[in-house]
Amino acid sequence: MASTNNVTELIIVGLFQDPEVQRGCFVVFLLVYLATVVGNGLIVLTVNVSKSLRSPMYFFLSYLSLVEITYSSTVVPKFMTDLLAKIKTISLEGCVAQIFFFHFFGVTEIFLLTVMAYDRYVAICKPLHYTTIMSRSVCRLLVAGSWLGGFFHSMVQIIITLQLSFCGPNVIDHYFCDLHPLFKLSCTDTSVEGVIVLANSGLFSIFSFLLLVSSYIVILYNLRNHSAEGRRKALSTCASHITVVLLFFGPAIFLYMRPPSTFTEDKLVAVFYTVVTPMLNPIIYTLRNAEVKNAMRKLWGKRMNSGRD
Repeated sequence: MASTNNVTELIIVGLFQDPEVQRGCFVVFLLVYLATVVGNGLIVLTVNVSKSLRSPMYFFLSYLSLVEITYSSTVVPKFMTDLLAKIKTISLEGCVAQIFFFHFFGVTEIFLLTVMAYDRYVAICKPLHYTTIMSRSVCRLLVAGSWLGGFFHSMVQIIITLQLSFCGPNVIDHYFCDLHPLFKLSCTDTSVEGVIVLANSGLFSIFSFLLLVSSYIVILYNLRNHSAEGRRKALSTCASHITVVLLFFGPAIFLYMRPPSTFTEDKLVAVFYTVVTPMLNPIIYTLRNAEVKNAMRKLWGKRMNSGRD
């Protein structure tokens, strides 16, 4: 760490204190995490194997599902093991690493959601130029740019973290490491760092959300010129995207737009966007998408038949 620290280990308060409740939560969160990994992993596998899911939309969806797995994995496994531990601890270096990967994958998801909105805009508003604009090379560049954007955002968060000094309390009032709870433990003034986090996380989330909402308003407006069947299919796809956007951005804006001086971490809101939302995304996309459901049936139908042979 760049600053002088007397603290090398942090004690995590966790979500609940009752041992019985913690054991019950462990079972629930284990099932949710397994559903997240299996559900999103199934989408990644289906998109990569199925020949009917070769459009850019599914290319981006497979990467979104991959990010969901990694995003959830930065928090949930450690959280579950802590539910069974009497004393929940994490090293200062481990805490910094968790902050880096949590923000890296979280912001990468924001960029991917923006890319997916752009893809739908081109498909609906410029259908004759869609294959030219959204070529495979362009899609790869957009995905690479999403990962790169997440990396740069996360590096800013880490630079802020490395400037903090910890010389006293080491109890973090949360169930995972994030900047706002760490600010409370710092023995130096964090008002400047708080403003940077507000801009880097809160305002970034707001602007991204407004950009996404604006793009979908334009898309819905342009659907007037499409046939009834075209409108139905486009609305079904856009509804899935909009639902995921609202589930992801709602809690993020709520948490990171609040000034750090008056910040009180709402752990239940944090549970929603770190544990629940990554599990819901594959359900949302598959339930409303006939192509994905049919591709999954064909994929597992072939596997069942080959297993019988």
